[in-house]
Amino acid sequence: MNRIAESELIINNRGAVYHLDVRPEELANTIITVGDPDRVAEVSKHFDKVDTMRSHREFVTHTGIIGNKRISVVSTGIGTDNIDIVLNELDALVNIDFETRTVKSTLTQLTIVRVGTSGSLQAGIPVDSFVASTHAIGIDNLLNFYRQDNNEEELQVIRAFNDHTQLSKLATPYIASAGPSIQKHFVDGFHHGITVTCPGFYGPQGRVLRLGLTNPDLIDQLTSFRFGNHRITNFEMETSGIYGLGKLLGHQCLSLSAIVANRVEKTFSKDGAATVENLIKKTLSILADI
Repeated sequence: MNRIAESELIINNRGAVYHLDVRPEELANTIITVGDPDRVAEVSKHFDKVDTMRSHREFVTHTGIIGNKRISVVSTGIGTDNIDIVLNELDALVNIDFETRTVKSTLTQLTIVRVGTSGSLQAGIPVDSFVASTHAIGIDNLLNFYRQDNNEEELQVIRAFNDHTQLSKLATPYIASAGPSIQKHFVDGFHHGITVTCPGFYGPQGRVLRLGLTNPDLIDQLTSFRFGNHRITNFEMETSGIYGLGKLLGHQCLSLSAIVANRVEKTFSKDGAATVENLIKKTLSILADI
């Protein structure tokens, strides 16, 4: 077995993975990710017991019990660059032996559910509703640094997306799907569709403040995209990294979004915190019963 060098997998003095500062025994196999470090406590306050609390930079981790289920909640910060750190380190915690620095012979599959906020790209998906992403299209380029593995349907969707939006002039869009074994539990009460993951909040999401855009028709292009039953429901800044890396690493991933803005209707939630809280409680209720 090949030993992973100290420069490739950094383990700190307390035996924890570098960025997350979490040891293998401090992580549950069911994980909720949130962008905002302050939102970790908003999730873990619903646990019956919290047995681990770690914090390093923007990465906060709480692990505890709700009912009979052990769950970790981890903050990622914003963007797929941070997702690259978090997904690789979560996987390392369960699938690499820290003593020998070798990959374990048996895969441990994690269930990873993102709970975050997002902007709707369809008039019929109003603010304060929820979206469960069936697929993610990334225009952030992260997955293009890894060997990808797409099925024929995914390849057809991404080809149609490139033809429709012409975004391939700016990036190399990629596609990844939700984990089917976790997605099937999140049906009632959720809109479903493709989430586009952007590499920024302003220009990459079509917002104009003082700078002109190279693609001023972005919102209309995304809203009008159709391929069979597929449509783009929303966009945000993490889902494609979670789906892409999660699939390549063998984990079951799902992204759930509280819709706080509707970019078509140009509306914004009057109480986004309450919407997120409702999504957290709904997510925990479902996960606790799986």
